[in-house]
Amino acid sequence: MSTNHEIPVGAMAEYALVVTHDLTIAAIDPRLPEVLATPMMINSMEIAAARAIQPYLADGWISVGVVVDIRHLAATPEGATIRAQARVVNVDGKRITFAVEAYDDVEKIGEGTHVRALVELPRFLRMVEQKRSRPPRS
Repeated sequence: MSTNHEIPVGAMAEYALVVTHDLTIAAIDPRLPEVLATPMMINSMEIAAARAIQPYLADGWISVGVVVDIRHLAATPEGATIRAQARVVNVDGKRITFAVEAYDDVEKIGEGTHVRALVELPRFLRMVEQKRSRPPRS
């Protein structure tokens, strides 16, 4: 495995899925149409971005999403296939910036930028556990 600082600009990955009912906005509110919900499109873009850099991460390191700046350009009906693409455009220490796009069977449905931060998994899990043990905000 290479180190966290060897992620190349231009590294790319894709993630594809079929739009099932549970991925539509109608699953959240049945009065709305059976089209891909924006958060699900963004999730696909995040998965593609994580996959683009995973091969370059040292053991014990993961990436987490920290910024999304996405435009949802077109509706995609239930049953269609979407394909999210992510390409590394900048590496600034532990912050990796991606250009992301999503397409359905007909057209581009989304585009924007996404930033992921590299974190040591044991440290991240300790922070999560500390938060879990704190009392809820009132």
